[in-house]
Amino acid sequence: MAANETVSERHLLGIETRRKVLGDAHVDRAEMASTDFDRPFQDLITEAAWGAVWSRPNWTKRERSIVTIALLAALGHDEEVAMHVRATVNTGATREDITEALLHVAIYAGVPAANRAIRTAKQVFDALDAKEVA
Repeated sequence: MAANETVSERHLLGIETRRKVLGDAHVDRAEMASTDFDRPFQDLITEAAWGAVWSRPNWTKRERSIVTIALLAALGHDEEVAMHVRATVNTGATREDITEALLHVAIYAGVPAANRAIRTAKQVFDALDAKEVA
């Protein structure tokens, strides 16, 4: 936010929702890495994506998570797929949900897009499983 702007209710709701979905550690890292250059972008996604869309009451966080993973996979955004697969720990989307979403990606957006996303999800699951064992 610019120095002369006040924080809107939607922005505050966005921060709360972003923390619920991605976790405090992720959001804290993003805020610490933010600079004057990208702070306006961080403010935009906090208010628009997290405050205006993810905070809507019509779908559950699980449903939004599934759709988001499918869309990101279809677009080939591997880092974002990984981030949102990690977030399923907080949203309640299951591995079976992700499998079903990626099957849809294969049919509607192409096998290569789904294959990349499956590879990415497997890497995330391997890392999550390793943490559980440790």
